[in-house]
Amino acid sequence: MRFVTYTEGLGILSQDQRSVIPVSDILPRTAGMSMPQLIAALTADDMATLANTAASSNCIPIDQVKLLSPIPRPIHDVMCVGVNYLEHLQEANRVSTGGKFKEKPARSIYFSKRATEIIGPEAEIISHPDLDPELDYEVELAVIIGKTCRDVKPEDAEEVIFGYSVFNDLSSRILQREHKQWFRGKSLDTYTAMGPCIVTKDELPFPLELDVIAFVNGEKRQHSNTRLMMNGVAGLIADLSAGTTLEPGDIIATGTPSGVAMGMDAPKWLKAGDTVTVEIPEIGKLTNYVK
Repeated sequence: MRFVTYTEGLGILSQDQRSVIPVSDILPRTAGMSMPQLIAALTADDMATLANTAASSNCIPIDQVKLLSPIPRPIHDVMCVGVNYLEHLQEANRVSTGGKFKEKPARSIYFSKRATEIIGPEAEIISHPDLDPELDYEVELAVIIGKTCRDVKPEDAEEVIFGYSVFNDLSSRILQREHKQWFRGKSLDTYTAMGPCIVTKDELPFPLELDVIAFVNGEKRQHSNTRLMMNGVAGLIADLSAGTTLEPGDIIATGTPSGVAMGMDAPKWLKAGDTVTVEIPEIGKLTNYVK
């Protein structure tokens, strides 16, 4: 199933993805819930009910609703993974880190990304050129946690996943360099985008092999596959849950491949008027406009 948030509430997409079915029409007790609250509340029977009755329920044409990010306001900061693709590690080392990553890190590099609001499809990215003119894009797979968990073993990781989405980890590169860590340069307002939906884990075989692609003004900038992550989804969940409780609706951004503006000899930074689209074909496309 594909779960969405729209201005009137929570929904699931029809099989042809042309309509939205309000979840509360099928499960009235969920009326008024946020997506994290829904994820925490759903039972196996609820999921079966949604799957079995959606086709006969009230459908709203998708062009009559405004889709938001599936999780507009996360319950915690987004958990992010740095340099999780070898080619991105190499381009980061070459242009911006002064040799910080001369070889593959022994352990994954984690940081958090503050997002008081996660923007969704067709939303505007505020470029903040007064703070930093070097605005960059990063296509990533987002993993959405489905149950409260801690100390998850890699072989059990799929059990705690609710689903997956498409993520754009927008970044101000000067701020990122000047602060010697990544939180500040990645946490400006509108710098977190996710959508258009959450695809439940049963739709995508584990371990994942998903293309991740980014376009700017129609030009393909990034194209790789999640099978090339240095630490896969199972390893990331095991790491991040070790001694730390993860909760339903928590978001893990799994890292970006090469092809970001930072890695170019003549960087093509995002600027006002640009259109950026990040895509995972099995999940969907997320398009935003730079203001």
